[in-house]
Amino acid sequence: MARSLDWIGAWAEATERELGEEAFQRDVALLGKIVPLMALWSRYFDGEVRGIERIPSGPVLLVGNHSGGILTPDTSVFFAAWYRAKGLESPLIALAFDGAFGIPQFRELMRKIGEVPANRRNASRALDAGLPVLVYPGGDHECFRPWTDRGRIDFAGRKGFVELALGKQVPVVPVVSHGGHHSTYIVTRGDWLGPLLGSERIRTTTFPLALQIPWGLSPIMLPGVPLPAKITIDVGEPMPWSAYGPDAANDPAIVARCYHEITGCMQATLDRLAAEHPYPVLSRLRRLLPSARARRGR
Repeated sequence: MARSLDWIGAWAEATERELGEEAFQRDVALLGKIVPLMALWSRYFDGEVRGIERIPSGPVLLVGNHSGGILTPDTSVFFAAWYRAKGLESPLIALAFDGAFGIPQFRELMRKIGEVPANRRNASRALDAGLPVLVYPGGDHECFRPWTDRGRIDFAGRKGFVELALGKQVPVVPVVSHGGHHSTYIVTRGDWLGPLLGSERIRTTTFPLALQIPWGLSPIMLPGVPLPAKITIDVGEPMPWSAYGPDAANDPAIVARCYHEITGCMQATLDRLAAEHPYPVLSRLRRLLPSARARRGR
């Protein structure tokens, strides 16, 4: 009976089992059916991606901030824009939270669209194959940050992506998203609650709680209806790290310098986007309610 009630344990077992499967299972045929749904989801958020033409061809590490809770709408907005601009035959590999691969049906969908468990081995395989890789260094820590920290880039000091990029000598492009963290009100990461429930078994120390429609205060694993917040994504210029050789990946001072450089650059971009759309929900509602806008213009 106790085992049947241990849903985190069952989730952890499924996750470990799935992580043993082949990571790369992208399916172009299924992707062709999913991308229109992603585009529709992007329209709900009035998704806008700027500067996608700045991404160089070949292997590249796309470094994004992560927002919006478990539904991560910023990812769908970027995927839809990528395939609209480049076509289905141009793969995009995204590193995703390990625990998500323990969720039935959802894991199949993730694999088919090109998402793989977030680890250095999978990232290296993709880059070695000449593919672009989208990584969210902040992971669940940033994705589940409280709503009060919605305007912060928070990678939690994780520098593995810098070491990977320097070692592989690939371009690094910042991809900054604003608005996704206005679509849900996360009250707490639940860093104090996660250990009590054993959430480390699903590769996280968090157990986030959010105010959600229609559940009210609830675990974010029970997703609610997100608010229609305008999401704007700005793709920046590649970071100027080409002068560093591959040995720089083993130099803590250079790694730290690069880390602070890209997080500072991304924070400045996020601040600019926030100044442009300080109220993403209101911005989106104005577009959804043209009659109200017309009345205000009279």
